[in-house]
Amino acid sequence: MLVKIKEYTRFILRPIAKSAVVFNPNTLTIFGLVISLISGFYFAKREVVTAGILLLLSGFFDALDGAVARENNRITPFGGFLDSVCDRFADAVIIIGAMYGGLTAFSPFPDWFIGAIAIVGSYMVSYTRARAEAAGANASVGIGERAVRVIILVIGAFLYMINWAILLVAVVSFITVFQRVIHVRRILK
Repeated sequence: MLVKIKEYTRFILRPIAKSAVVFNPNTLTIFGLVISLISGFYFAKREVVTAGILLLLSGFFDALDGAVARENNRITPFGGFLDSVCDRFADAVIIIGAMYGGLTAFSPFPDWFIGAIAIVGSYMVSYTRARAEAAGANASVGIGERAVRVIILVIGAFLYMINWAILLVAVVSFITVFQRVIHVRRILK
């Protein structure tokens, strides 16, 4: 299902990306990161709907940068690297903002615990893919790719249930890590 959503999103973004030829995809990547930083600030202030809107806007730029690169033959290894690095910063700042704002509390755990687990899980999703690719395998599998995690957080913000959303991000992230480990084991066995 996620593949179909990706294809539909690419189809929708294609005309925008073709007309955005004047924009450098790396500039769009940085712009999306800045919006994520501002979103994290609003999570820290406990203004979750504003934070959710900004996170949604950040996700738009995260999708647009790749579309602009693809549609205008501007894909570069550095662009992919920069996008990945910015995504990791964005993941952390969003969850840390929610942690700072006290939005990740779940009894009986310390207030910071679920947020910390979600950050580790999010990073491990990325790391398992990168490490698999370095070993010669493709690990673009699993239910919790970044787009899914962002959507979960946006919905959680709009429903004022960010603690549940971050818990779900943590769970989905670790499921994805295990899915990738099993997948890569089959390939590299």
